Amino acid sequence: MKRLMPALSALLLTFSLNAMVHAATGPARARLDAFADGLHSLTGDFSQTLTDVNGNVSKTSSGTLVLQAPRQFRWDTLAPYKQTIVADGSRVWMYDPELEQVTVRVQSNQEAHSPLTVLTDVKQLDRQFKVSEQGERGGLQWLRLTSTAKDPQFDYVEMGFDANGLARMRFRDQLGSTTDIRFSGWRRNVAIPPATFNFVPPPGADVIGDVPVMSTQPLKN
Repeated sequence: MKRLMPALSALLLTFSLNAMVHAATGPARARLDAFADGLHSLTGDFSQTLTDVNGNVSKTSSGTLVLQAPRQFRWDTLAPYKQTIVADGSRVWMYDPELEQVTVRVQSNQEAHSPLTVLTDVKQLDRQFKVSEQGERGGLQWLRLTSTAKDPQFDYVEMGFDANGLARMRFRDQLGSTTDIRFSGWRRNVAIPPATFNFVPPPGADVIGDVPVMSTQPLKN
């Protein structure tokens, strides 16, 4: 799993639930609240760019994502290579087809409420993050989410909103590298097939980590 983009781990691990409550009010927060109002499930597409501290683009990728309240999401990288992350509400599965390797771990509260998954429960946002308005840039209204954890994985995460909702997310790590994710094709509150979050390791794949007993059983239709 060494090629997993940093932002993929950030979506799972960036922030601690012990953060203080810091609510933000302003145009960006208004757009977030409007986008998240009544939201139970969400599907869309993403394109992602990793830029190093010198401003050089080092990696790009694209794919699809699915969110469902309260604890499930799926992130499929489709190009330039395939990788999958599935959070089923109990465990997080990370699959690299090229390496034929699956890594699995228990899904913690921190991973259940990442910057993306709080879209389906905005109240979590103010319990977990210090949130501040960043004004308009590039035609978007921006919010910045900052961890108050003692050992944060990233300096901050920014969420950019257009009139239709969340358009971009930006992560900056402590080394100065930046990951920029652009979203498109959002579909709200569509029916998500249960199998979307039911990950079964493919035959022949090496499975590493905290594997539940039932994960070795074939998936039933």
